[in-house]
Amino acid sequence: MDRVHLVSLGCPKNRVDSEVMVGKLRQGPFELVDDPQQADVIVVNTCSFIRPATEESIDTVLEMAQLKRTGKLRKLVVTGCMVQRYGNALELELPEVDHFLGTGEYHRIADVLDTRAEGVQKTFIDTPLYIHDELAPRVNSWAPHSAYLKLSEGCDHRCAFCIIPQLRGKMRSRTVPSLVAEARRLAEEGVLELNLVSQDSTAYGRDLNDGSDLGVLLRALARVDGLRWIRLHYVYPMGVPESALRAIAEEEKVLKYVDIPLQHASGPMLKAMKRGVSRDGQVKILQRIRDAIPGVTLRTTFIVGFPGESDADFTELCDFVETESFDRVGVFTYFQEDGTPAASLPGQVEEQVKKARQKELMRRQATISRRLHKRLVGTEQVVLVDGPSKESPLVLVGRLPSQAPDVDGAVWLTEVDESVHAGQFHRVRIQKATAHDFVGEVIG
Repeated sequence: MDRVHLVSLGCPKNRVDSEVMVGKLRQGPFELVDDPQQADVIVVNTCSFIRPATEESIDTVLEMAQLKRTGKLRKLVVTGCMVQRYGNALELELPEVDHFLGTGEYHRIADVLDTRAEGVQKTFIDTPLYIHDELAPRVNSWAPHSAYLKLSEGCDHRCAFCIIPQLRGKMRSRTVPSLVAEARRLAEEGVLELNLVSQDSTAYGRDLNDGSDLGVLLRALARVDGLRWIRLHYVYPMGVPESALRAIAEEEKVLKYVDIPLQHASGPMLKAMKRGVSRDGQVKILQRIRDAIPGVTLRTTFIVGFPGESDADFTELCDFVETESFDRVGVFTYFQEDGTPAASLPGQVEEQVKKARQKELMRRQATISRRLHKRLVGTEQVVLVDGPSKESPLVLVGRLPSQAPDVDGAVWLTEVDESVHAGQFHRVRIQKATAHDFVGEVIG
C-alpha cells in the first residue's frame, strides 16, 4: 500500500478539490500520511492566482522533490491552478515531477497513481469542465465541526486583473439537490458550520435554467438537520438576487454575514478593472444589503496600486472605506500578471507606493474595526469553540457568527474548564476588543 502525502496551497476552493482527491485516494490502495518524509507519493495542489502564490507553489514542489534523494519518495504529482496556467511547459521546467493534472482533471488522481497501470500519460490538461458532486468521496480537512461547501466552479466575469476564468473555466453551478446531499452528509459527520464558497456566489444557479438561485439554495441548506451556521462568501457586487437577501434575513441558520469583494471605489479604477459596476452602484448594493438585513456583517476586499491609480483615486478609496464602515476589510497590492488585460496597461504603480497605500488603508480600517469591536465589550455573545490557539496551545479560541474561519480573527476564551471543547457553542461575555480579536469569558 503506497503512502501518500498531500500538500494543499491557496484558497478554500482549492482546499475542497484537495479533499476530494484525498477521498478518492482513500478508496484505493493508498494510505494518507502527515509526514512527507514517510511518503512514497506526494501530491502538491498548487495555486497560481498571483505571483507570490505561483512562487510558493514552485518552492513547495522543489522542496518535496528533494525527498526523491533524501527520503522514500518515488512519485511526485502536481495538480491545480499552476498546472492549468503554464501547461505542458512545466514538463521541461520541473522534470522532477512525474504527473501534472489541470484544474479539471483532479478526479484522475487515483488513476495516475495506480502502479499497476502502464503507460499513463504524464500531463492531463484540458478545458476545465469537471466539478465534483455529492457522490465524490470527499474528506473534510478543516475541522470536525466546520467545512467549506463549493457551490460552483469557474467564472463568467472578465475582470482586468484576474486570471481565474483561464484557470477554472466558465461558470458551472452544482444543483441544489447535490449541494443539499453533500451538506447533509457533512452534518451527519458532525459539521455544524458551513462556509459557502465559489468564484461568484451571486451568479449561482443562473446556468442551470431550473429556477434555482442563491436564495433557493440558502433556504434549502437551512433545512438540513444538524447544521447551525451557514455563512456566505464571494458575493459579486452586481445582480445580487433579492431572494438571497430575504433568505439571509429570515433564515435563523443563515448568518447575517456577506462577503462582497468590491476591489475599489474610484469610478475610473472600477472601469479600468472591468468590474461592471460603478461607485454609485456599489453604494446602492451596500444600502440594499443593510436595509434588507439589519445588523449584517459586511466583509470586503480591495486592490491598491492598480495601473493608473492616482493619489486622488486612492484618497477616494480611503474616504469610501471610512464612510461605509465595513466590519472586515482585506487589502491586497496589485500584481502584474501575465495573461491578464491589466498586465499591459500603462501607468504601472511602483511597488513601494503600492505597499505604502496598503499599509495606510489597513491602518484606517483598523481604527474603524477597533471602534466597531468596542461596542461588543460587556455584551454576551454566542461563540463556536474552535479549539487550542495556534499561538498558544494552552488557550482555547472560538469565533463569533461575524467571524469566518481563518480570515476574521478570533475570540480568546478565559474562565475555561475541562467541559469546554472544540465544536461546542457557548455563551461568552466579551471583556476586551482589538482591531482583529476579542477576549471573552465563558459564562454558559
